[in-house]
Amino acid sequence: MSNFGLPFFLEDTTGRITGSEFVDLHNRMHLCLRQTLRDAHRVAYVIYDLSSRQSSRALATLDFGANNALGTIKIGDAEHIQMGQYLAKSGRYVSKSRKFRASDGQDYRWTLQSNGEWQCTNARSGYHIATYSMKPAGEPHYSGSSGCMLTVEEAYPHLVGELLASLTIMRHIEEHNL
Repeated sequence: MSNFGLPFFLEDTTGRITGSEFVDLHNRMHLCLRQTLRDAHRVAYVIYDLSSRQSSRALATLDFGANNALGTIKIGDAEHIQMGQYLAKSGRYVSKSRKFRASDGQDYRWTLQSNGEWQCTNARSGYHIATYSMKPAGEPHYSGSSGCMLTVEEAYPHLVGELLASLTIMRHIEEHNL
């Protein structure tokens, strides 16, 4: 993949955690969060990389339990693990912040900011990795877009599936007050 000196600007087409597409404004990446099962006992999602026109591949699987309970996550070909274990609370008094260990062996932390943005940083260095911005209040309706944006620093395309999966869980936790 070519470097452009720009982060990936992944426009969230619906803004909903129940399914959306994330399309880079410069057509370098295209992801899809798709609900694959919903019944009384669980809700399942798969995150697909649709960047290649020849094929799509599953980057992550999210399986939530009954009554919006946290369930399991599977990244790529790895084993299923409990979401609460994968996204560990960052501190005793910090309810809007959790960290996870990515496939590159580094720990990353998602934190909900007071302005409603989600920030992901390297848990050790504090280096900014990604931001999820909600559409500002009062903005007009955008045709075909929610106005929400996942911005991922250009050096981290290998983590984009994990970033979207962990962000989806964080937004689920926030939405359902878990």
